[in-house]
Amino acid sequence: MELKKNIPTNTITRKLVDLNAPTGNIYESVVVIARRANQISSEIKQELTRKLADFSSVNDSLEETFENREQIEISKYYERLPKPVIVATEEFLAGEVYFRDTKEDATEETAAPVQ
Repeated sequence: MELKKNIPTNTITRKLVDLNAPTGNIYESVVVIARRANQISSEIKQELTRKLADFSSVNDSLEETFENREQIEISKYYERLPKPVIVATEEFLAGEVYFRDTKEDATEETAAPVQ
């Protein structure tokens, strides 16, 4: 997953008006951001699991655990990444997140003439 470099790694105070603007409702905006954050989180987790799978062995036990420098570097890289919620919020405010209102879709389906 390609993350942007200009995303801060810590929290930022946001204006509610900015978050409210795209959807018209702050709670809907929070739901959209949360769902996108879940998507980002699962993508990062899959990528990390895929990279760390190279280091796993069949004979892993607590006594045989040893430090692998490459594995530690990979883990540190992923720990330094910005949190998925911060990335999702930045994408949402930049207009890069696609969302639609299912209530409007349901009313359009019921209003359509049935033949």
